[in-house]
Amino acid sequence: MPGHSFTFSHALCRAPSNSIVEGLRANDHGNPNAGIFREEHEVYVAALREAGAEVVVLDALEAYPDSVFIEDTALCLKGVAICLQQGAETRRGETKALHSVFEEKMQGVLHLESDGFVDGGDILCTDDTVMVGLSSRTTEQGASDLAPLVEQLGYKLKVFNTPEAVLHFKTASALLDNETIFSTKELSASGCFDGFNIIDVPEGEEAAANALRFNDTVFLSAGHPKSEDLLDQRGYTVIPIPTSQAALVDGGLSCMSLRYST
Repeated sequence: MPGHSFTFSHALCRAPSNSIVEGLRANDHGNPNAGIFREEHEVYVAALREAGAEVVVLDALEAYPDSVFIEDTALCLKGVAICLQQGAETRRGETKALHSVFEEKMQGVLHLESDGFVDGGDILCTDDTVMVGLSSRTTEQGASDLAPLVEQLGYKLKVFNTPEAVLHFKTASALLDNETIFSTKELSASGCFDGFNIIDVPEGEEAAANALRFNDTVFLSAGHPKSEDLLDQRGYTVIPIPTSQAALVDGGLSCMSLRYST
């Protein structure tokens, strides 16, 4: 089915924990407020449902402050969950906590067996290609060992370098449709999106790059009016979502859900 890289029937989310105040971050701009985070997360979940998804919200995991960023635990392709090995040591129990959920919800479960690491936030998928950005959380060995798993599901894997100051590949890019990528100029200048139509994120709104195409809607972090206007002019249905608290712990829109179809 063309467009299955952004067409979903289901999503898994995990409620923010009170311990989110201890979440990882590259730069400290203050602790998130757990109560406000929960409110913003509820808006996010409601928006996914409005866009046509059946959404399951799992209970918070207080032992893992960053577990609300559930996307990093797995790669979902064709109804199969590939359990990943996260790059941050403090997060490596998050995937294990989801095994029983994957067994229940998914059509199949595979496991990345590697001496390396891969975070889901470093993976951007088209209908036939899994693009992996190497970063502080995703290693060459992890990407290499992921390749045969995606190939058995009918995908080819391509590996790229992520700019040093960028946490995850999708921090700086988003798939808008099968031909179009929304990207920061720094990332697109690397040549990783050659062959795609590239829409550059407006200068000063680089945080908007982590948009999320979900069925017929493009979700955009609120507070980026130039990006909203630009995508609207290009014909996309854009819905802004508040992510002020997620941003304090290096999170964004794609991080907070695992999207798939059954």
